[in-house]
Amino acid sequence: MKRYAYYLSCINESMTKELDKSIDLWQKDLDIDFVKLHESTCCGGSNLDYVSPKHFALVNGRNIALAEKLGLDLVTSCNTCLLTIRSAKQKLDESEALRDEVNGILKKEGLEYKGTSEVRHLLWVLNEDIGLDTINKKVKVPLTNYKIAPFYGCHILRPSSILGKDNPLEPSSLDKLIEALGGKVVPYEHKNKCCGFHTLLVAEEESLSLAAEALGEAIESQADFIVTPCPLCHTVLDSYQGKALKRSNIKRSIPVFHLSEMVGLALGYTSRQLGIKRHIVT
Repeated sequence: MKRYAYYLSCINESMTKELDKSIDLWQKDLDIDFVKLHESTCCGGSNLDYVSPKHFALVNGRNIALAEKLGLDLVTSCNTCLLTIRSAKQKLDESEALRDEVNGILKKEGLEYKGTSEVRHLLWVLNEDIGLDTINKKVKVPLTNYKIAPFYGCHILRPSSILGKDNPLEPSSLDKLIEALGGKVVPYEHKNKCCGFHTLLVAEEESLSLAAEALGEAIESQADFIVTPCPLCHTVLDSYQGKALKRSNIKRSIPVFHLSEMVGLALGYTSRQLGIKRHIVT
């Protein structure tokens, strides 16, 4: 069984609880053990680094140090947490002075940032560690009746200097997972575009316009649902879908699933078990 330190992101703990609920259901089916880091703290999203770079390095150095104390890689299911924590790791790895300063504070808790734990996304773990062939063999209810539009989200793709897995212009990891689960991938241009989440509170019109473009193209492509590896993308594309589509005069709607829910469906769990009923659009 493969073990990982699982980072509890703020949005999963509040708005998208069904994401972690789904993972809890099927992790043992794939011989995974996610050890939840209950002592971890908010990563600061995409804001803390601009307000206080030292606190940004400290809180995320601490999050990684908690995983290192267990001797495990840190895994998150949130794109923004992924980018944020990997950004902090890069800065800590590149600066001995910053590491020393952070570790001087962490020492009070009996923690030390060493840089030994990798920071990874759930999608990467499924594709690289578990493997698509293994996942395909575990499928109980193939998604053969579904045409699925993958929506990657920005912070699992860009900047590639920090993330470095998929080609930001032509990402394929989520496509390959959909196919391993038996689904048919719907090609569309907006799969690697921005959902608009991070401008929602300051530029709502522009944010919802981005969401509407992605939703509209997926609908026009006759997808049965959209799947995303990011709870922030899910929040915009699902919770704000009605408002976004109304502004663009699009009459139809489309369900949006979390990555973990799509995996759960293929492994034989029901929509009720996976918490899909919590979504705004079902």
